[in-house]
Amino acid sequence: MNIKLRLKNPVVWAQIFLSCLTVALTYNSLQPTDLTTWQSLFTLLKGIVTNPYLLFTLVLNAWSIFNDPTTKGLKDSKRALEYEKLSE
Repeated sequence: MNIKLRLKNPVVWAQIFLSCLTVALTYNSLQPTDLTTWQSLFTLLKGIVTNPYLLFTLVLNAWSIFNDPTTKGLKDSKRALEYEKLSE
């Protein structure tokens, strides 16, 4: 996988952050409006690290973010591996 290039894409970072946030909110039966302080957000995200179920769920989310569904298996196409910068 061309992970180095994917990590340069801000959309990937947004997907990672939003998947962390939605998993934590759902598990704790909270709404985004319940996060009224930075401390409550950090406490919520810290709870992910201490919960094996949430960690496993986030690993599955990360796999779906990085996996290319247009290729067989868990690898990128030869063309995608040759990319050195994001295409426009």
